[in-house]
Amino acid sequence: MATLAPKKATIYRMVMPTHTCPYGLKAKDLLRREGYEVEDHWLRTREETDAFKAEHGVKTTPQTFIGGERVGGYDDLRRFFGKAVRDPKAVTYRPVIAVFAMTALMALAASYAAFGTPFTVRAGEWFIAFSMCVLALLKLQNVESFSSMFLNYDLLAKRWVPYSYVYPYAEGAAGVLMAAGALTWLSVPIALVIGTIGAVSVIKAVYVDKRELKCACVGGDSNVPLGFLSLTENVMMVAMALWMVAAPAALSIAH
Repeated sequence: MATLAPKKATIYRMVMPTHTCPYGLKAKDLLRREGYEVEDHWLRTREETDAFKAEHGVKTTPQTFIGGERVGGYDDLRRFFGKAVRDPKAVTYRPVIAVFAMTALMALAASYAAFGTPFTVRAGEWFIAFSMCVLALLKLQNVESFSSMFLNYDLLAKRWVPYSYVYPYAEGAAGVLMAAGALTWLSVPIALVIGTIGAVSVIKAVYVDKRELKCACVGGDSNVPLGFLSLTENVMMVAMALWMVAAPAALSIAH
């Protein structure tokens, strides 16, 4: 019975004392997962790397060869195997979905730890509060970048630029206080003000002016389009603020 000859590939990648190319590791791993035996050549110095690039007329490493033909770098290798290649300029909702999914799980976990069940009213409150905290954290990683994107559409920030720097701190503070259930007299007005202004700004920019903008909700470096999910962040803050006022009042009336 005939046996199939093993599939073979050759890869040239940088492996230096102070730097190992991550894309070289990814390319090697991909080849092995696709069933290839890999002949792994290390480029150990900058001079060796530059000489390799000049010899093959390429600008980057790693470089993969299959059947004697150059396939190219890591992205080229993914295309060779029919796999998707991420476009860094493509719009995506993934960052926002990831935030809301993780904060929902955090809220359920906190509720289970505190009350023995994940499904409580407090879990819903924590979900919104945790979401505000995480979204503020993402903005605070680079406040300058956030403010630049925020100024494209926020109505108050356009009139008073310092608000674009204050916003992430205000959102984070309100989120922490709401998670703790403390200083409601402070957290509720903050959430109402920034949430209402944000919601009106998004509605005007997206649904009235029909502008296609990127949202600053997960920081200034994202490709999340301004729209429904951006509006959701602000509506959640307003809803949480109103709930924190209405719930105690309803309980006092009931008693």
